[in-house]
Amino acid sequence: MTDSPDATQPTHDRTPQHPTDGPDGVEAMRAMNPNSLMHRMGIEIVEASAQRLVATMPVEGNTQPYGLLHGGASVVLAETLGSIGAALHAGPGKAVVGLDINATHHRAARSGLVTGVATPISLGRTLACYEIVVTDDTGARTCTSRITCLIRDAAPGA
Repeated sequence: MTDSPDATQPTHDRTPQHPTDGPDGVEAMRAMNPNSLMHRMGIEIVEASAQRLVATMPVEGNTQPYGLLHGGASVVLAETLGSIGAALHAGPGKAVVGLDINATHHRAARSGLVTGVATPISLGRTLACYEIVVTDDTGARTCTSRITCLIRDAAPGA
């Protein structure tokens, strides 16, 4: 008897069937669309679970004409974290779509990285709501955002 698999035995595909299947759901989500806005903005996921998500984003390349971090870039970071959190909470066989997002911009970031930390406000069967706090390199709050996502059954074959 050998350790090699028998050619007559079925093989099991270990590729996740849903973005949140498997030990590293975030990497599976990133692999779904390597040309996504998350990649273009330089967002790097540092920590991810349904209870806490952390990501960084460079200020450089995400500024408005005055050289300050664009407010929309902060919102992209917030929506990325909240949507991933909602998908991790929802689990396999579910699809998540954003319903509402808002942001309050507290101060400007001019260089370095900003860090977003998302924590749930409410996690239910059909809705997931997260607060996202974005800080600059000194730890000063630059933006506070809130997102609500709808959780639905995934389309067949999706």
